Amino acid sequence: MLPGFANAPRDRRSFIGGSDARIILGDDQDDLTRLWREKRGEIAPQDFSDNLSVQLGSVTEDLNRSWYQRASGQTIADIQKRVRHPVHRWMAATLDGIVAETGAVFEAKFMLPWAFTEEAAAKKHAAQLQHSMWVVAARSAVLSIITGGGKWVEIKVHADPLYQHLLLTAEKKFWRCVQTGEPPQLFGVEPPRPRLEAIRVVDMTGSNSWAEFAGIYRQTRAPALEHDRVKGELKALVPEDAKEATGHGLRAKRSKSGAISFELTALD
Repeated sequence: MLPGFANAPRDRRSFIGGSDARIILGDDQDDLTRLWREKRGEIAPQDFSDNLSVQLGSVTEDLNRSWYQRASGQTIADIQKRVRHPVHRWMAATLDGIVAETGAVFEAKFMLPWAFTEEAAAKKHAAQLQHSMWVVAARSAVLSIITGGGKWVEIKVHADPLYQHLLLTAEKKFWRCVQTGEPPQLFGVEPPRPRLEAIRVVDMTGSNSWAEFAGIYRQTRAPALEHDRVKGELKALVPEDAKEATGHGLRAKRSKSGAISFELTALD
């Protein structure tokens, strides 16, 4: 089991969690100010009971977890375990789970199918994932996504030290504002592009562009190989002391470093 505080009161004002991290590194000043006022106890936390997407994520979490376990053959432990960072006690994470076999952070999400891409999903949830990985000292995370289009996607994300450094710096500044009462400002940090692990086999049969370029590739494959072979033979024919060699509509030039390049000329 992970070190934590299972019996502590679940007062989100006393810590910065993964969902807060996304706002802190976000680009919406109103959201940042609202979060600051929540942490200071000036306003009540947002009520998401009428947010359909949030509620769909909540009710599909058990299905998401069981689907991942069946598809991956791995086990999710520490479900809804809240963990404090061992040093920065104002940092915490309420985990959807931990992959028992690997120690990876498990995060279950529901996303709408239109405009869904794996890169956009990883970027959207990057702050939360990196925050949770930092709190529990995990080296990787798994984003398990069910879309409204009846699709399940698994995205593996690795811990990014640079991202986590930027995130920790921003969270420290925000928490200082909570303690001092100074209103926070957007931090203007563009997090690094998430590094995804390639895990899918994709059928491109339905792509017209793929079909067009695949056809051209197949047609030009043999000539391209022959071109490279002939270029090597031509280079071998250029005398070692020759600066240039010309003939039959082709000129070879030797650079100061000794590299030989070719250019077409008018036929004699």
